[in-house]
Amino acid sequence: MADELFTRCPGCKTIFRVNESQLALRAGQVRCGHCRTVFNGREELISLDPPAHGEPEEEVDELALGPPTVTLRSAHALDPPPEEPPPSVVHSDYENRFAWEKKKAPSRVWNIVGWIAVPALVVLLVLQGLFHFRDVLAAHLPASKPALVRLCAVAGCAIRPLRDVTALSIDASDLQADPAHKGLLTLTATIRNRARHAVDYPYLELTLTDAADQVVVRRALAPADYASGTANTAAGIPGNGEVPVKLFIDASATSQAGYRLYLFFP
Repeated sequence: MADELFTRCPGCKTIFRVNESQLALRAGQVRCGHCRTVFNGREELISLDPPAHGEPEEEVDELALGPPTVTLRSAHALDPPPEEPPPSVVHSDYENRFAWEKKKAPSRVWNIVGWIAVPALVVLLVLQGLFHFRDVLAAHLPASKPALVRLCAVAGCAIRPLRDVTALSIDASDLQADPAHKGLLTLTATIRNRARHAVDYPYLELTLTDAADQVVVRRALAPADYASGTANTAAGIPGNGEVPVKLFIDASATSQAGYRLYLFFP
């Protein structure tokens, strides 16, 4: 095996058995299979043969040879180092190392889908807003009411007067005993709408109290309980309009000295 050579890793001092064909792969450049150090195998070639007779034996540098125990490894443990990319490739990778990944241009199909979907979503959002705020728009923009009515005819909704309790007030109210009928009370009041637009009929809360202003009985009255039979409760109280209230109450089972009357929406 005249072509058998030995090289030593300068990093871990491991000795490898190599041959000329293996060193010729990368101009002698190899990688240590033990510590992964890359070195020139030709420059680190050593001889394991004893010195010839009569020749002075060179002084051995034990530090340079490494630890006393030397491991012989096959040349297959020497992996050729990876080839370095050309300078142009390295320069390109350096420029793009921290660059955002380039997105692929969307296809024509997705462009068409976007052109159709975006306007459709905008229209849907507008219709949803009209549906949700239809009562407010009809009250403050009367010109929009016909279109909103047509929209509700398709969507199955209705335009209702606003429920704005702050626009309503009780201008006058009175609770008197009916002299002709014992235990019968007569409640009269006037509900006024101070807004310029129609407002839904409110509920009335009637509370009867005793001499100490403690609650004796409380009852909620729906619009159908106090509005006259000719009143169109679905249309609401007209803007700047008023509704007279006259209601007979059977209080024969209670004893009261006062009352309170409030407006509210459930």
